[in-house]
Amino acid sequence: MWPILVASIVALTVALERVLFLLRESSRRNPSQVRDIVVLVDRGDIPAAIKLGANSTDFVARALVEALKYPKAFPEAMLAAASVELRRFSRGLGVLDTLITLSPLLGLLGTVTGMIGSFGMLGGAELGAPSAITGGIAEALLATAFGLGVAITALLPFNYLNSCEEKARLALQDAATQIELVLNNQQQ
Repeated sequence: MWPILVASIVALTVALERVLFLLRESSRRNPSQVRDIVVLVDRGDIPAAIKLGANSTDFVARALVEALKYPKAFPEAMLAAASVELRRFSRGLGVLDTLITLSPLLGLLGTVTGMIGSFGMLGGAELGAPSAITGGIAEALLATAFGLGVAITALLPFNYLNSCEEKARLALQDAATQIELVLNNQQQ
């Protein structure tokens, strides 16, 4: 049960930290600044677009500015910049994924070891105490229940965090497509 308790504390800590990160990132979003960057690039003023987003708190604007420093290789530069930003969104997801898988297994391990102890009583002289054996089995099954509880509870924030990462990826992709279309029109 101790490893399951540790797993639950780690899962809760990671989930809370990630939710706080998402709240902070959503409060820092500035879609109008991203639109202004696209407008400046459309006017052909890439240096002004870079200057506008240079100290931005918006992750999309930061990625665009980083990629606009290399306008001839914009798609590749945007891919690299988006990767850096998306890494920030996916931090901790591997830990949650591992805990979702590990917690039920720890619960099963606790159940198996508890059952071994309970069945060990059957071979001993304690046959006159069936309540001790059934109580031991019930106690052993608690480990599985708690392991499943941790996994189910961690699965909810894990799926939410994955969907938020996907939204961030789509926001970056949308902004990159807009800039890429503008740059392609200017080259024609």
